[in-house]
Order: sequence, then structure tokens, then C-alpha cells
Amino acid sequence: MIAGCEEGSGIRKERSTFFMTEKMLNKVAVVTGAGSGIGRVIAERFLAEGAKVVLFSRQRLPLEEVAATATARALVIEGDVTRRDDLARLADETVKRFGHVDVLVPNAGIARSVPFAETTPEIVDEHFAVNFQGALWTVHAFLPHLRAGSSLLFITACSTQGGLRGFSVYNASKAALQALAQSLAVEFASRSIRVNCIAPGPIATPLWEKTGLPKKALREITAQMRQRLIPEKFGRPEDIAETALFLASDDARNIHGQEVVVDGGYTIG
Repeated sequence: MIAGCEEGSGIRKERSTFFMTEKMLNKVAVVTGAGSGIGRVIAERFLAEGAKVVLFSRQRLPLEEVAATATARALVIEGDVTRRDDLARLADETVKRFGHVDVLVPNAGIARSVPFAETTPEIVDEHFAVNFQGALWTVHAFLPHLRAGSSLLFITACSTQGGLRGFSVYNASKAALQALAQSLAVEFASRSIRVNCIAPGPIATPLWEKTGLPKKALREITAQMRQRLIPEKFGRPEDIAETALFLASDDARNIHGQEVVVDGGYTIG
């Protein structure tokens, strides 16, 4: 599922509230797409847990806002996941500052609403360049620096389990990511690197407004989705951050190659 709705679509956004458990104390985490939405809240959660966090996005200012809460433990790097030179620089600067990586969250992603009949090669290329290849090459850049016992978390989508009108290419890119995660879980097992996915359902983030849907259509789809949700409201980015915290921690040491669906019951509605 595409994570998000913005103001005007009937979604009420709430401020983050975290409770310290120290599950990430002194661990080094890298989060791409950390400037907004789910990526930002995951980064904030990890920082609140005592982690050293590397924040990566195309816009620097939002990253600096997050880093300001724990400047000694945060590293801000501006760049684009579709540029392998930027990813190489991200890995180099991370290792130079912190020496290694314990948790990697290649979260950066996009979603565009396009009927299949109107799909173009450019739309396909854009989705797979960011959602699939961006995540793949992020992992590739960091593979030499992931320690034994580290955790790799992909952000997929619950809509791959049932489809979503107008988002066929988006869903395909996320399904490819989930397949990659399962294969890597097996391949990286010999290095004691755990690989899992989180599949968000409808989550209140800015991403939804960037899909290209007209405002009226956005409101209508939002209402339809809400009817399928057991709590009858969209989830919060904090719901995904808490799941990421669990999967990244030693509490999830026996979870490998799984896709944890956090969707408010959307897929069973």
C-alpha cells in the first residue's frame, strides 16, 4: 500500500511520542529517504533509542531538522539513491564517521498514479530506479560494512497482496523488492545478517499527495480505504517505526526473510 495522505484528505496527523527502551543503544543505522514520512520517523525513533543514525535524502534541510535532536550521534548526507556515486559516498562517509553499520533501511521510494494504458517506459524506469534499484544498490554499497548480527529492512507495500487501481507499476516495483529480500535473507545468512520487510498499509504521510491524483479522487479513495480499516482510520508513521525498531533489535533475532504487514487490517477487509 502507498503510505500516506496529507492535509485536505481527512487524515489527522499526530505528533510523535516515543518511549525509550535502549534497544538501539550504540548501534549504527542508515536510513535513506529520511527527510519525510516513514523514513523520517524511523530515523527519529532510532535516535531516541540511542542509535547513531546516518540520514540520507535529496534535500538537506529536513535531515538537519532530525539531526538537531542528537547532533553528536547523527550524520546528514545529501544525495540521490538513483546515483551510484552518491551511494558510494554515503557508504564511505558512514564508515569514516562510525566505522561500520548495524542496521540498514533503504526506505527511499516514490509512487505515481497512472492507469496501465497510459504507462510509459519513463514511468516504469522511474519507479524501478528508485523503489527497486535504489534499494538494491544501497545494500550493495554497504554490504562490506554490515557486521555479523546486523539487520536489513526493506519497506514494501501491502497492496502487492491484492492490487491497487492505477498503481500497477508501483506495486510491481515493490513486489520485486520483496522477492529480492527473501533471496538476500538466504544469501546473507552465512554472515548472520537478517533481512526482512515491512509492508505498510494506509499511513498518514505526505507521499500520497505526490502520486498525481486529483484532490477529489484522493478524498474518495481515502474514504474507501478508511472503510476497510479495522480502526477506521489511517495508521501513523510511528506504527512502522515501532515495527522497524523491533525487527532491527535483537528481539527479532529468529525472524528471517519475512514481510511484516502493518496495515490496520486493510488486506483482510
